[in-house]
Amino acid sequence: MNALRPLILGLVFAAGTASAGPVSFSSGWSEQKLSLFSNNSYSFGNQLNMTSDGGVSIAYTRIPQVDWQATRASWAWTVAQSVPATNLKQKGGDDRNLSLYFVFLPDNVAAASEGAGIRSLLGNDDVRVLLYTWGGNHSRGEQFLSPYLNGLGMNVALRPAGTGSFLENVDLAADYARAFGGEPGALVGLAVSGDSDDTDSMISAAIGNLVLN
Repeated sequence: MNALRPLILGLVFAAGTASAGPVSFSSGWSEQKLSLFSNNSYSFGNQLNMTSDGGVSIAYTRIPQVDWQATRASWAWTVAQSVPATNLKQKGGDDRNLSLYFVFLPDNVAAASEGAGIRSLLGNDDVRVLLYTWGGNHSRGEQFLSPYLNGLGMNVALRPAGTGSFLENVDLAADYARAFGGEPGALVGLAVSGDSDDTDSMISAAIGNLVLN
């Protein structure tokens, strides 16, 4: 995993200094296992590092209220070892290197969700989730419903399966409007997942320099 550090740090340097809303990876994150024998490992610091060996889980954090009205996001991510391309529209067999979740609630119910974990939020009918994905073989920007979130989560394809290092800059408000209609409300949480259980493969990846504005 140490090999990932110069890749992310180089991208962070190239991105310049964040103007507002940098997200810390050094505190406030916790892992939610999605299967009993999940072989995912996360480490937190200047960036989030993740390895997966035939496993699946989610690392999750809450967003402070000062950033609830964020409408854009940018980040750097890198994959040194990749799962094979899969069909991310299919439940089961839909492995991907990374998904970055943006979890939204209507403004009038967001405050009542304080303290709720990721399982509780993803089971809330008021929640809407944008999942920016690195995996599969879909066209960049293609949107398709998550097969796991009962119509409440929309995948947005950014990168096909494979390795490399990239900067991303997304318009959350525009992608939300395309996915669900209307305005996104409050951005109450973020999550990162890696998924290699169906193909019994391995992932080595990292995300850093995540900024909300």
